[in-house]
Amino acid sequence: MPQEVPVDFEKQDGLVPCITQDARTGRVLMLAYMNPEAYKATLETGWMHYWSRSRQELWKKGETSGNLQRVVGLSLDCDQDTLLALVEPEGPACHTGEPSCFFTSIQGGGDPILNELWGVIEERNVDRPEGSWTTRLLTENGLVEAKVLEEAREVVEQAKHEDPIAHGDGLAHELADLIYHALVLAKKHGATLDEVLGTLKARRS
Repeated sequence: MPQEVPVDFEKQDGLVPCITQDARTGRVLMLAYMNPEAYKATLETGWMHYWSRSRQELWKKGETSGNLQRVVGLSLDCDQDTLLALVEPEGPACHTGEPSCFFTSIQGGGDPILNELWGVIEERNVDRPEGSWTTRLLTENGLVEAKVLEEAREVVEQAKHEDPIAHGDGLAHELADLIYHALVLAKKHGATLDEVLGTLKARRS
């Protein structure tokens, strides 16, 4: 049985925010709210339940869409009024179809696409879905290494022949392919995105 801990539901009109995080990748998926009923249902069933403020009803995540969230861990903050849930998601968290609700950059950090891409690569490395190109790159011997060499050559060839005054769409396309395959190569051989970005930052300073 889960440990009984006192959650302070009275501080915020009977609700507490719950930050939900992918247990496999560490990615923050969403923020929703729980009341005592949703909290109890989550503990008893092992599946994430929330309280819908708009519909004013108990909400089992994924009951309609199929994008369920299996509970791996549940923690309470020091003020006992915010929950952190670690889950294994069975599909995207966001109603837009994005894996995470947090995909719009406002300030600082620029476009989060590298982190999003790395999160997808990590998910593929765990789930290994059949028919996925990323799965093939991660599992077939020598494939991703050959693709990185191929994409690097295509980047150079495109740069040689592209009009530098033009927008460079072709070069951008080839560079995107190279970056994607390089990240898969990094994952396959044990390097992380944080290590790569940290190395770039250290060299800049």
